[in-house]
Amino acid sequence: MARDTLFSVLPKNLADGLIARATTISLTSDQTLFRCGDPCDGCYHVIDGLLKVAVELPSRRERILAILGAGGFIGELSLIDGAPRSASVIALKPSKLYFIGRAAFDAFAGAHPEIYRHIADLLARRLRDNSAALAMSSLSIKARAARALLSLAEAFGKDVGAGRILIRQKLSQADLAAMAGIARENLSRILQDWMRDKVISRLAGYYCVESKAALERAADA
Repeated sequence: MARDTLFSVLPKNLADGLIARATTISLTSDQTLFRCGDPCDGCYHVIDGLLKVAVELPSRRERILAILGAGGFIGELSLIDGAPRSASVIALKPSKLYFIGRAAFDAFAGAHPEIYRHIADLLARRLRDNSAALAMSSLSIKARAARALLSLAEAFGKDVGAGRILIRQKLSQADLAAMAGIARENLSRILQDWMRDKVISRLAGYYCVESKAALERAADA
Protein backbone atom coordinates (compact mmCIF):
# COMPACT_ATOMS: atom_id res chain seq x y z
CA MET A 1 0.00 0.00 0.00
CA ALA A 2 1.07 3.58 -0.56
CA ARG A 3 2.69 5.07 2.53
CA ASP A 4 0.92 7.91 4.31
CA THR A 5 3.01 11.09 4.54
CA LEU A 6 2.81 14.33 6.47
CA PHE A 7 1.41 16.11 3.41
CA SER A 8 -1.21 13.41 2.79
CA VAL A 9 -2.74 14.03 6.24
CA LEU A 10 -2.40 17.84 6.27
CA PRO A 11 -5.10 20.23 5.05
CA LYS A 12 -4.01 22.10 1.92
CA ASN A 13 -3.46 25.42 3.72
CA LEU A 14 -0.98 23.84 6.14
CA ALA A 15 0.79 21.86 3.41
CA ASP A 16 1.11 25.00 1.27
CA GLY A 17 2.39 26.95 4.28
CA LEU A 18 5.20 24.45 4.83
CA ILE A 19 6.17 24.41 1.15
CA ALA A 20 6.38 28.22 1.21
CA ARG A 21 9.21 27.86 3.75
CA ALA A 22 11.11 25.24 1.75
CA THR A 23 14.27 25.40 -0.32
CA THR A 24 14.94 23.18 -3.35
CA ILE A 25 17.76 20.65 -3.66
CA SER A 26 18.78 18.27 -6.45
CA LEU A 27 20.35 14.80 -6.32
CA THR A 28 22.14 12.83 -9.00
CA SER A 29 21.52 9.12 -9.54
CA ASP A 30 23.01 7.02 -6.68
CA GLN A 31 23.64 10.13 -4.55
CA THR A 32 22.94 9.69 -0.84
CA LEU A 33 20.57 12.18 0.77
CA PHE A 34 21.49 11.05 4.29
CA ARG A 35 22.60 7.90 6.08
CA CYS A 36 21.21 5.98 9.02
CA GLY A 37 22.47 7.61 12.22
CA ASP A 38 22.91 11.09 10.72
CA PRO A 39 21.45 13.96 12.79
CA CYS A 40 18.06 15.30 11.73
CA ASP A 41 18.24 18.77 10.21
CA GLY A 42 14.86 18.79 8.47
CA CYS A 43 12.52 16.88 6.19
CA TYR A 44 12.10 16.48 2.45
CA HIS A 45 9.24 16.39 -0.06
CA VAL A 46 9.94 14.72 -3.41
CA ILE A 47 9.10 16.97 -6.36
CA ASP A 48 10.43 14.62 -9.03
CA GLY A 49 12.61 11.52 -9.22
CA LEU A 50 12.86 8.23 -7.35
CA LEU A 51 14.54 7.40 -4.03
CA LYS A 52 14.89 4.35 -1.82
CA VAL A 53 14.66 4.26 1.96
CA ALA A 54 16.86 1.43 3.21
CA VAL A 55 18.57 -0.11 6.23
CA GLU A 56 21.47 -2.54 6.46
CA LEU A 57 20.62 -5.84 8.14
CA PRO A 58 23.02 -7.66 10.50
CA SER A 59 23.77 -10.00 7.57
CA ARG A 60 25.10 -6.90 5.71
CA ARG A 61 22.26 -7.27 3.23
CA GLU A 62 20.22 -4.20 2.34
CA ARG A 63 16.51 -4.08 3.15
CA ILE A 64 14.50 -1.48 1.25
CA LEU A 65 11.72 -0.10 3.44
CA ALA A 66 10.13 2.12 0.80
CA ILE A 67 10.49 3.41 -2.75
CA LEU A 68 9.43 7.06 -3.02
CA GLY A 69 8.50 9.00 -6.12
CA ALA A 70 6.93 12.42 -6.65
CA GLY A 71 4.82 13.36 -3.63
CA GLY A 72 6.83 11.23 -1.20
CA PHE A 73 7.89 12.67 2.15
CA ILE A 74 11.12 11.84 3.96
CA GLY A 75 12.20 12.35 7.55
CA GLU A 76 9.16 14.10 8.93
CA LEU A 77 8.95 12.05 12.12
CA SER A 78 12.49 12.98 13.15
CA LEU A 79 11.29 16.58 13.29
CA ILE A 80 9.20 15.67 16.32
CA ASP A 81 11.67 13.77 18.49
CA GLY A 82 14.96 15.08 17.07
CA ALA A 83 16.30 11.53 16.91
CA PRO A 84 19.00 10.56 14.39
CA ARG A 85 17.92 9.22 11.01
CA SER A 86 16.60 5.68 11.30
CA ALA A 87 17.37 4.71 7.70
CA SER A 88 19.45 5.79 4.71
CA VAL A 89 17.95 7.48 1.65
CA ILE A 90 19.57 7.18 -1.78
CA ALA A 91 18.44 8.51 -5.15
CA LEU A 92 17.72 5.77 -7.70
CA LYS A 93 17.64 8.38 -10.46
CA PRO A 94 18.11 12.16 -10.68
CA SER A 95 15.71 13.74 -8.19
CA LYS A 96 14.51 17.14 -7.04
CA LEU A 97 13.20 17.76 -3.52
CA TYR A 98 11.89 20.48 -1.26
CA PHE A 99 13.83 20.78 2.01
CA ILE A 100 12.10 22.12 5.12
CA GLY A 101 14.61 22.87 7.86
CA ARG A 102 13.85 22.03 11.46
CA ALA A 103 13.92 25.67 12.56
CA ALA A 104 11.47 26.63 9.80
CA PHE A 105 9.18 23.75 10.78
CA ASP A 106 9.28 24.68 14.48
CA ALA A 107 8.40 28.30 13.68
CA PHE A 108 5.51 27.23 11.45
CA ALA A 109 4.20 24.74 14.00
CA GLY A 110 4.39 27.41 16.70
CA ALA A 111 2.07 29.59 14.62
CA HIS A 112 -0.15 26.65 13.64
CA PRO A 113 -0.26 24.25 16.62
CA GLU A 114 -3.12 22.31 15.00
CA ILE A 115 -0.46 20.65 12.85
CA TYR A 116 0.40 18.39 15.80
CA ARG A 117 -3.06 16.81 15.70
CA HIS A 118 -2.42 15.75 12.12
CA ILE A 119 1.03 14.49 13.06
CA ALA A 120 -0.52 12.35 15.80
CA ASP A 121 -2.81 10.86 13.15
CA LEU A 122 0.22 10.13 10.98
CA LEU A 123 2.03 8.44 13.88
CA ALA A 124 -0.99 6.16 14.47
CA ARG A 125 -1.02 5.19 10.78
CA ARG A 126 2.71 4.50 10.81
CA LEU A 127 2.28 2.27 13.86
CA ARG A 128 -0.26 0.21 11.93
CA ASP A 129 2.13 0.09 8.97
CA ASN A 130 4.92 -1.16 11.23
CA SER A 131 2.66 -3.89 12.60
CA ALA A 132 1.89 -4.99 9.04
CA ALA A 133 5.61 -4.98 8.21
CA LEU A 134 6.36 -7.20 11.20
CA ALA A 135 3.64 -9.60 10.10
CA MET A 136 5.19 -9.71 6.62
CA SER A 137 8.35 -11.32 8.01
CA SER A 138 6.35 -14.49 8.73
CA LEU A 139 5.03 -14.77 5.16
CA SER A 140 6.35 -17.09 2.48
CA ILE A 141 8.91 -15.64 0.07
CA LYS A 142 6.33 -15.76 -2.74
CA ALA A 143 3.85 -13.78 -0.64
CA ARG A 144 6.51 -11.16 0.14
CA ALA A 145 7.39 -10.81 -3.55
CA ALA A 146 3.70 -10.46 -4.45
CA ARG A 147 3.15 -7.77 -1.82
CA ALA A 148 6.20 -5.83 -3.00
CA LEU A 149 4.88 -5.82 -6.59
CA LEU A 150 1.36 -4.88 -5.48
CA SER A 151 2.76 -2.02 -3.40
CA LEU A 152 4.67 -0.71 -6.41
CA ALA A 153 1.60 -1.09 -8.62
CA GLU A 154 -0.45 0.96 -6.16
CA ALA A 155 2.19 3.70 -5.89
CA PHE A 156 3.35 3.89 -9.52
CA GLY A 157 0.88 1.84 -11.56
CA LYS A 158 -1.03 2.87 -14.66
CA ASP A 159 -3.96 0.91 -16.05
CA VAL A 160 -3.03 0.10 -19.65
CA GLY A 161 -6.23 -1.78 -20.46
CA ALA A 162 -7.73 -5.21 -19.92
CA GLY A 163 -6.91 -4.98 -16.20
CA ARG A 164 -3.16 -4.78 -16.84
CA ILE A 165 -1.14 -2.42 -14.61
CA LEU A 166 2.16 -0.98 -15.82
CA ILE A 167 4.56 -0.04 -12.99
CA ARG A 168 5.98 3.22 -14.34
CA GLN A 169 9.32 3.04 -12.56
CA LYS A 170 12.27 0.87 -13.54
CA LEU A 171 13.62 -1.18 -10.65
CA SER A 172 16.37 -3.79 -10.66
CA GLN A 173 15.76 -7.31 -9.39
CA ALA A 174 18.17 -6.50 -6.55
CA ASP A 175 16.02 -3.55 -5.45
CA LEU A 176 12.79 -5.55 -5.73
CA ALA A 177 14.35 -8.39 -3.71
CA ALA A 178 15.50 -5.89 -1.07
CA MET A 179 11.97 -4.50 -0.90
CA ALA A 180 10.51 -7.97 -0.38
CA GLY A 181 13.24 -8.95 2.08
CA ILE A 182 14.24 -12.09 0.16
CA ALA A 183 17.34 -13.29 -1.67
CA ARG A 184 17.69 -12.11 -5.26
CA GLU A 185 18.06 -15.70 -6.50
CA ASN A 186 14.72 -16.65 -4.93
CA LEU A 187 13.03 -13.59 -6.40
CA SER A 188 14.39 -14.40 -9.86
CA ARG A 189 12.85 -17.88 -9.75
CA ILE A 190 9.49 -16.50 -8.57
CA LEU A 191 9.42 -13.86 -11.32
CA GLN A 192 10.25 -16.45 -13.97
CA ASP A 193 7.36 -18.62 -12.77
CA TRP A 194 4.97 -15.66 -12.82
CA MET A 195 6.09 -14.62 -16.30
CA ARG A 196 5.57 -18.18 -17.55
CA ASP A 197 2.08 -18.20 -16.00
CA LYS A 198 1.33 -14.70 -17.40
CA VAL A 199 0.88 -13.18 -13.95
CA ILE A 200 3.44 -10.47 -14.77
CA SER A 201 5.45 -9.42 -17.82
CA ARG A 202 8.28 -7.06 -18.70
CA LEU A 203 7.70 -4.22 -21.15
CA ALA A 204 10.80 -2.26 -22.20
CA GLY A 205 12.37 -2.86 -18.79
CA TYR A 206 9.20 -2.07 -16.80
CA TYR A 207 7.23 -4.63 -14.80
CA CYS A 208 3.60 -5.06 -15.85
CA VAL A 209 1.02 -6.80 -13.67
CA GLU A 210 -0.99 -8.98 -16.04
CA SER A 211 -3.20 -10.54 -13.34
CA LYS A 212 -3.66 -8.50 -10.19
CA ALA A 213 -6.02 -11.16 -8.83
CA ALA A 214 -3.32 -13.84 -9.11
CA LEU A 215 -0.83 -11.61 -7.29
CA GLU A 216 -3.37 -10.90 -4.56
CA ARG A 217 -3.92 -14.62 -4.08
CA ALA A 218 -0.16 -15.17 -3.85
CA ALA A 219 0.14 -12.30 -1.35
CA ASP A 220 -2.29 -14.03 1.01
CA ALA A 221 -0.92 -17.56 0.54
